[in-house]
Amino acid sequence: MTPVRILFVCHGNICRSPMCEFVMKELVRREGLENEFVIASAATTTEEIGHDVHRGTKEELRKHEIPFEPRRARQLTRDEYADWDYIVAMDTENMEDIPYIIGADKEHKVHRLMEYCGENRDVADPWYTGNFAKTYDDVLRGCWALLEKIKNEK
Repeated sequence: MTPVRILFVCHGNICRSPMCEFVMKELVRREGLENEFVIASAATTTEEIGHDVHRGTKEELRKHEIPFEPRRARQLTRDEYADWDYIVAMDTENMEDIPYIIGADKEHKVHRLMEYCGENRDVADPWYTGNFAKTYDDVLRGCWALLEKIKNEK
């Protein structure tokens, strides 16, 4: 069986998208589905390329016993569009930036995370608010909703 491939995308790839990456990896592990998914994250910009996950994201993941490993922020590239089944943006700005990188979303793979919860809004951005707990709540809800959608489609 071909694994489901999910890429989470945010502005810098140090706060929200890696939080999603690690939360989703843990959710699928808890469901015994880790071999059925490939999960990663990327940025729309080059601002944080090479930096590890933000300390606030790490602290929030530790609070919820979500494992994570050191990683380096990277930017989404045009040639990887075909590699992903889901390209999940954190906010409206990401949704506007992604087409400049990948071109047209002909297969309708690109969506905001909170859409999977039936909400037309952005994931809270802790870079500006400092509220990593609120971001975690959004991420957890969105990831659960996306996972349920995928499981129901199988």
